[in-house]
Amino acid sequence: MSKICVIGSSSMDLVVTSKKRPKAGETVLGDSFKTVPGGKGANQAVAAARLGAEVCMIGCVGDDHYGKDILDNFKANGVLTDYVEPVTGQESGTAHIVLAEGDNSIIVVKGANDHVTPEYVQQAQPALKEADIVLIQQEIPEETVDYVSGLCKTLGIPLLLNPAPARPLRRETIENAAYITPNEHEASILFKGLSQEEALQRYPGKLFITEGKNGVRYHNGHEEKLIPAFPVEAIDTTGAGDTFNAGFAIALSEGKDIESALRFANRAASLSVLKFGAQGGMPKREEVERELS
Repeated sequence: MSKICVIGSSSMDLVVTSKKRPKAGETVLGDSFKTVPGGKGANQAVAAARLGAEVCMIGCVGDDHYGKDILDNFKANGVLTDYVEPVTGQESGTAHIVLAEGDNSIIVVKGANDHVTPEYVQQAQPALKEADIVLIQQEIPEETVDYVSGLCKTLGIPLLLNPAPARPLRRETIENAAYITPNEHEASILFKGLSQEEALQRYPGKLFITEGKNGVRYHNGHEEKLIPAFPVEAIDTTGAGDTFNAGFAIALSEGKDIESALRFANRAASLSVLKFGAQGGMPKREEVERELS
């Protein structure tokens, strides 16, 4: 069983569904409203646990009722929470999501996730040292992402960096990461001044650009390749990228080659969009293997 550490955000998603996305200054009538656990870090942790890994989450929640619900959800999904700390007097992070016109728009309020500092992560080194791979995202402080990249390099643990939400990264942080998984928009910010083709050529076997329903593009050292996605009728695309990252990390940690790992991740992501909520459709291992076979 793979051992995976996820360092990142935990939040409560406040989700509105609507046939139309409002323009600036416009009011529209929605169809439904739900609160469901989310946050990119928590999503990746839950996805990895459902896909069969032993998962340790490193993060922070508030001491409010959302924080309790987030912790309960981790435990229900088998995610270890020894390093998820409620922060006194702080609200849990929230994500405000509009599902409309076949896609999503998201505003994240970080709350307690800003307390996932380098000093906080340092306390979790015992868990990191046991991990086969570490996942991290960018809904936590920038200096923490930089610190973790250096720490993983020092410890010899591969780091999968999902650079979302998009912001520029230090060159050293990029070099320290074993794998980087931006979408097309994030890649354009990360590698400003480079075309997508040039960026892929510069980081063969490291940079994997996700293209939604089209699949994932990377350079294998000889040529650029696109590993196609599995076509489905999506109900809710929230969390698909997080499921992809979890699946990719697990497959790599199990020794699968790059193309097999990407196919496994793509299949898991395609199944995740068939139900409502970032975590609602995240599949179990046997579902993915059944579909792949």
